[in-house]
Amino acid sequence: MKIRSINITFVLFPAVILLAGCRPAAEPEKVSHEVSGPNMVELNAAQYSSAGVKLGMAEKRRLNALLKVSGTISATPRNLASVSAPLGGFVKQTEIVQGTEVTKGQVIAVIENFMFIELQQSYLETRARFTYAEIEFKRHTELHKDNVYSEKNLQQTELEYKTLKIQMMGLEQKLTGLGINPHQLSEDKITGILPVVAPISGFIRKANINIGKYVSPTDVICEIVNPGEVVLEMVVFEKDVRKVTKGQSVRFSTPDDPAKEYSAVISQAGHALSDDKTMMAYARISQPAPDLMAGVSVNAGIETDNLVAWAVPEEAVVQFNEKAYVFVYKGARTENGKIIHDFTATEVIKGITNQGFCEIRMAPGFDFQKNWLVVCGAYSLLAAWKNAGEMAC
Repeated sequence: MKIRSINITFVLFPAVILLAGCRPAAEPEKVSHEVSGPNMVELNAAQYSSAGVKLGMAEKRRLNALLKVSGTISATPRNLASVSAPLGGFVKQTEIVQGTEVTKGQVIAVIENFMFIELQQSYLETRARFTYAEIEFKRHTELHKDNVYSEKNLQQTELEYKTLKIQMMGLEQKLTGLGINPHQLSEDKITGILPVVAPISGFIRKANINIGKYVSPTDVICEIVNPGEVVLEMVVFEKDVRKVTKGQSVRFSTPDDPAKEYSAVISQAGHALSDDKTMMAYARISQPAPDLMAGVSVNAGIETDNLVAWAVPEEAVVQFNEKAYVFVYKGARTENGKIIHDFTATEVIKGITNQGFCEIRMAPGFDFQKNWLVVCGAYSLLAAWKNAGEMAC
């Protein structure tokens, strides 16, 4: 590094690029510049070439701040089912294991319980008494019309008829809940075993049964998940709750393949904090993929702020002494027959970083449309600046 104070004029210009791509661009104008100050860095032609320096101008870009959160791929409530045996019993037959594919209505287990017999017996007895009571009630009603039967006796017959009807209807609902059609039940069809069927189609996520095991009514026999519709479930901390709203875009990836990025849109954001001071937010995945299975953990970023600002590629901004800098190209000159390229390390304030670009804010009066910046090779210039003389001409 050399520090001087002389006025010089451009004689040779390096190749320049624009941030948005390699499209035609005007080269830096031929102007005089002063080489002085501790923030100046100069490279000769060979050093400039080996450093891989490329120039470009900052450009206005729409940037979104990313709120980083952790998330999980989850099945929607209608696509996740926990299966149990309403009255419990001993498992007599089952063939399911984790990952088994099942269809809605398919028998996934057979449960044996003597309470099934008692329930069916009670129903058939009640139905028989009800049938008789119904006939008696109709007969007494006709007799009462002919003043042959007293009103008190009619009321007593009606009471018995309605009581038995209530009992029968209640037992019918219990049998229906067990998967037994009460209208097809008869004296010679009483059974002590009942099938447990899948309420939805999908895959067995968890299986907690085996032959001979006793399961209570509260035990979950298995869980079935339908992977056809999954959502992204995210945990948002208390300090970030106000930043998250419905309709925001989300980008996420799985830990085992961070380079592959997926997108989603927030469909629901909670309005209450849980005991651990977090809030849940849910997003619909734009393009579901087979590898996004329920239970998979992901790293997600919620796009919050949306603004248009001057931005450069992330690699154009370097850190030194806890400050951020970019290198402003001052021009090329000749000295002792050698071509010298001059740069100034200029402090900036970093803003939002998004999709490989970083917002920069500079001192008032800096003209972004007239100053060329180092967009590639900035770290080589930083090394030269930090180690004075190492890359000096």
